[in-house]
Amino acid sequence: MSYHYRLDGGSLAISSPHTDQDIGTYQCLATNPLGTILSQKAKLQFAYIEDFETKIRSTVSVREGQGVVLLCGPPPHFGGLSYAWTFNDNPLYVQEDNRRFVSQETGNLYIAKVEPSDVGNYTCYITNKEAQRSVQGPPTPLVQRTDVPDISWRRLDGSPLPGKVKYSKSQAILEIPNFQQEDEGVYECIASNLRGRNLAKGQLIFYAPPEWEQKIQNTYLSIYDSLFWECKASGKPNPWYTWLKNGERLNPEERIQIENGTLIITMLNVSDSGIYQCAAENKYQIIYANAELRVLASAPDFSKNPIKKNSVVQVGGDIVIECKPNAFPRAAISWKRGMESLRQSKRVFILKDGSLKIHNVTRSDAGSYTCIATNQFGVAKNTGSLVVKERTVITVPPSKMDVTVGESIVLPCQVSHDPSIEVVFVWSFNGDVIDLKKGVAHFERIGGESVGDLMIRNIQLNHSGKYLCTVKTTLESLSDEADIIVRGPPGPPEDVRVEHISSTTSQLSWRPGSDNNSPIQIFSIQARTPFSVGWQAVSTVPEILNGKTYNATVVGLSPWVEYEFRVVAGNSIGIGEPSKPSEVLRTKASVPVVAPTNINGGGGSRSELVITWESIPEELQNGEEFGYIIMLRPVGSTTWTKERVPFVESSRFVYRNESITPLSPFEVKVGVYNKKGEGALSTTSIVYSGEEEPQLAPRGTSVQSFSASEMEVSWNAIAWNRNTGRVLGYEVLYWTDDSKESVIGKIRVSGNVTTKNITGLKANTVYFASVRAYNTAGTGPSSPPVNGTTKKSPPSQPPANIAWKLTNSKLCLNWEHVKTMENESEVLGYKILYRQNRQSKTHILETNNTSAELLVPFEEDYLIEIRTVSDGGDGSSSEEIRIPKMSSLSSRGVSVLEPSIHFLSIVIMIFYCFAIQPLI
Repeated sequence: MSYHYRLDGGSLAISSPHTDQDIGTYQCLATNPLGTILSQKAKLQFAYIEDFETKIRSTVSVREGQGVVLLCGPPPHFGGLSYAWTFNDNPLYVQEDNRRFVSQETGNLYIAKVEPSDVGNYTCYITNKEAQRSVQGPPTPLVQRTDVPDISWRRLDGSPLPGKVKYSKSQAILEIPNFQQEDEGVYECIASNLRGRNLAKGQLIFYAPPEWEQKIQNTYLSIYDSLFWECKASGKPNPWYTWLKNGERLNPEERIQIENGTLIITMLNVSDSGIYQCAAENKYQIIYANAELRVLASAPDFSKNPIKKNSVVQVGGDIVIECKPNAFPRAAISWKRGMESLRQSKRVFILKDGSLKIHNVTRSDAGSYTCIATNQFGVAKNTGSLVVKERTVITVPPSKMDVTVGESIVLPCQVSHDPSIEVVFVWSFNGDVIDLKKGVAHFERIGGESVGDLMIRNIQLNHSGKYLCTVKTTLESLSDEADIIVRGPPGPPEDVRVEHISSTTSQLSWRPGSDNNSPIQIFSIQARTPFSVGWQAVSTVPEILNGKTYNATVVGLSPWVEYEFRVVAGNSIGIGEPSKPSEVLRTKASVPVVAPTNINGGGGSRSELVITWESIPEELQNGEEFGYIIMLRPVGSTTWTKERVPFVESSRFVYRNESITPLSPFEVKVGVYNKKGEGALSTTSIVYSGEEEPQLAPRGTSVQSFSASEMEVSWNAIAWNRNTGRVLGYEVLYWTDDSKESVIGKIRVSGNVTTKNITGLKANTVYFASVRAYNTAGTGPSSPPVNGTTKKSPPSQPPANIAWKLTNSKLCLNWEHVKTMENESEVLGYKILYRQNRQSKTHILETNNTSAELLVPFEEDYLIEIRTVSDGGDGSSSEEIRIPKMSSLSSRGVSVLEPSIHFLSIVIMIFYCFAIQPLI
């Protein structure tokens, strides 16, 4: 180092560098106590650029519309260059646009679609910024030509051009993207026109700097061991190799062998430790791979890798007690059991790495074992214990089971094991572990420490398979398995098809579904229509469809009805899920066969015959254009009149003829028809023609009031004949003077009834009433109105201050007389209602007085209430009184129902009660 060279950390700084003195190749050496390493090479050069050669450049000919490239061809130089072009001595540089482009990589000028204005001289200018110098090349003439050559390309070795090549529009430029080694070779351009042809050749050479394929790695070896290192690199041309140790070239010696990329050092000693480098170099680059070699020499040491303190093994098992001390060179190993040296046998032997292996361990093998390690630098010992446990055995393994879907089963898995060892049970189903901790549906583990039984609740078909019980301890893992077959009803049949359909039959085919581990024994077919309630079983041919039958004919179908079918399979377990429905198909049409029922009629106007029937439902109409046929004739006639009713939903027909007399009997039949023809007729029924309304009004109408809410209307019956109109009954109309409507009530009675009670009326109100007769044609004239007034309302206040006395079977009651309001009916008497507590039958005693005496057996509690009697009806009842049975009374005495009554008035009322005879 000097004022000229200075280290700045690991960087080298050169002050005022001189071209002759400082130009050259530099490398950095990094050193620490373990060794030295050499860096990649760095080359120092000084920027410069020489002048262009002065020879005249060739003219470039191009036709209009073609592209052209003008080559700059820079002179020898070093340093970064920038390029520009001038045109026809114009001091301004050619400006880049959508037709002109100057490559700053090569300096070439690209012109796309040459125009006449582009013809002239072009000059390339190059500037080296580091050298602070610019040079100018000779001009290149560009002329326009009229004869255009055809251009083609080929490889001289005969191999085809790479598929990735690109051409300019005129094929004058060949571009090879992503150039690879297989693309190298001699390429030839052939240009030809009417005047001749010319050739030009160019060779493309592929090169690549070295790249590592295999590097060396840090290595730690014992003294006297051998080192083998190999490094490999690719490149074009192939690289050559050199080896360095601590930055200095390594040459072959007695112990050191170097051949291409391999390094071998035998009988290593501590001085061989250091930093090694493998250098791969070709004429384009040199690369380095670095690694440390550390040669170790030490006495045996167990501190980093002691013998396991306790090695546990089961009776009958094998155990390896490792002994791997750190020792350089490798230590010789011997073993002791307790204080005695251990001798090898067929059951006890020492492995190559020094570990002790004992085969078929017995209880007597338990104890302490010491490993003794020895090399030329010293001896080390380390001791561990061998613990022998009893083996784990599956005493009750899972067993094969055949079950029915929905059952709950238990798969056993029970073991015997050393009590000091923890046992873990793991169940698997078809190779997948059942995670019982997460509470998987259907699965549950039951049992204690030595029992790992698996319960499967409500077992399903998908639970068929292989169940494996694995018993794990810290020392071993053992397992046993069993197959479970779950049988269930068959799966749904598939591919149900309707092969053919007629008016009443359908041919079906299907494929069986899964038998779910139980052979299919029977099939049944179900059908559904828009008129059925869900799916219904249908009759088939053959009648019984066994498990091998996959087609059948459905019979007994209704014509002209849309049907869909499904198939259900059954086995010894049960009936399975139905198949998917077939496509919806309609049966063929046919003549209707079901005749209407409930033929009736009557009523209507004069000269009319009204006929009614129950309409035929759509599923029995058997085809399009459905309607009804009406057959009628007067009783005694031999000629039928036929009418058609072309309406599907019709259930009534009116036949009109002026010759029909009222209430004439007719024989009537109703039939059906559709597009296919006429069908069945009903049986004959007698129906009467229409009649006129009654012509007479009832006489002798009167009204009598019974209470505040009820009155009775009566009248005289009408003596009728065919001329005055038949009377089927009477209609009573009633209303009040202030009614907003003319009639507020209407009640009908049938037959010869001549009285009618009207209830629910207002109290103390004038009602008007009239009566008229009616028949099927309507109502007749009304009788003259009559009126009546309802009674005043019954008393609203119930009897109060009720007192009672019970002696033997005699009950004496007393109460205050009820005073009425001005708008209420006067009290005419009282009703005593009494019944035993547990019976529903109520007895009634009426009296005009305010006391009463009852002679009843008091074996049960009695419930008594009292209400007023008036013209307006019964008034409000008192609260229900409970009279206890005799045995529950502690003494004979008096009870007063209202505590506000003074005792003196109670005594007076009681004595008053004794003096009056009951009215019974």
